Amino acid sequence: MDVYLLDWANLLLRWLHVVTAIAWVGSSFYFVWLDNHLIKPKSPDLLEKGVDGALWAVHGGGFYNPQKYMVAPKKIHTELHWFYWESYSTWLSGFALFTVLYLWNAGTFLVDKSVFEWSGVAAGAAALGFLVAFWLAYDTICRTLGQRDSGDRLVGIAVTAVIVFASWAACQLFAGRAAFLLVGAMLATAMSANVFFWIIPGQRKVVAAMLVGQPVDPVHGRRGKQRSVHNTYLTLPVLIAMLSNHYGWLYQGRWNWLVLVLLMLAGAMIRHFFVARHKAHLKGVPPPWGWAAGGVALIAAVVVGLRPAAPAPAQAASPPPSFAQVQAVVEQRCVVCHNAQLQQKNVALHTPQLIRQHALAVYQQVAVLKLMPLNNATQITDEERVLIRRWHEAGTP
Repeated sequence: MDVYLLDWANLLLRWLHVVTAIAWVGSSFYFVWLDNHLIKPKSPDLLEKGVDGALWAVHGGGFYNPQKYMVAPKKIHTELHWFYWESYSTWLSGFALFTVLYLWNAGTFLVDKSVFEWSGVAAGAAALGFLVAFWLAYDTICRTLGQRDSGDRLVGIAVTAVIVFASWAACQLFAGRAAFLLVGAMLATAMSANVFFWIIPGQRKVVAAMLVGQPVDPVHGRRGKQRSVHNTYLTLPVLIAMLSNHYGWLYQGRWNWLVLVLLMLAGAMIRHFFVARHKAHLKGVPPPWGWAAGGVALIAAVVVGLRPAAPAPAQAASPPPSFAQVQAVVEQRCVVCHNAQLQQKNVALHTPQLIRQHALAVYQQVAVLKLMPLNNATQITDEERVLIRRWHEAGTP
């Protein structure tokens, strides 16, 4: 596929993916909030209808009165709205984007030979295997440990252990950027599979039984609730894993897998604070600030752990690099992909004028974000990144 058209496919799929993800996450967060704010009604007419919880809300100039029935209402009087296409559209657009960007160019985007040397085809197959293997492991844990009295805690511990192992394994096999995104895709696949294999089928069985007047098995509601709660806790870990590919200093270090695990754990802890805060508000007790503080503390620890070393005094006092020094680095490390024939991202750097024209982008991508060269394919050194930084910060002399 033409590079220019591939870039457009990347942009449009990314746009679609973000829009559908906002819709899915928004509805998911809303229903978690709603579930934790419902109050047991005292009105006899509501109790007679089977209403288990209700609340009043005002928004956009109107008043709303959501009501929850357990296990199911006696009758549905209007059209029933199903929440599943938000999930399916998010996964389908995300997988399409993953295919266009990573699987289509697996040898470039998935493989870093300094991490693990294998073919693009093998790396692509392994990436798909990660998505399937995690879902099978996660689903098995839920179906076995989740049935016990202390199931929620056991499932949480076991799933966390699998995620930690998968994060470590991904960072040993794939380029750091791809490894982080793959772990996020792995979790997102399990979230969407929860909707496809458990939540929606269970709800369909409840509706089918209700329509023919048969007793409704409450197990479907319990299973759907379990997987829905898991999805809300996985949301922030997925988002940080997806966003991380814009920040090379997160995934380029020796302990990149630990950085990913700590950031995802921080996200899960902060999400738990908001979930528990809803319940605390309803019960009139103080919010569980310890969870939020713990999540912030983990983020702070990563910030401190990844802080760049201060430049040596002699280096800080030295004169700025010359343009000739910068040009030599660019020609050796960048021009292989940014030249007259091959202009990746519509950027060429094979002349002095083009280097000056794209000086800001080179500074940002190479010296600050450390995203380029991709997977450090041309083996640029930290000293060369510093040289480009100093040249730009001195005014690009």
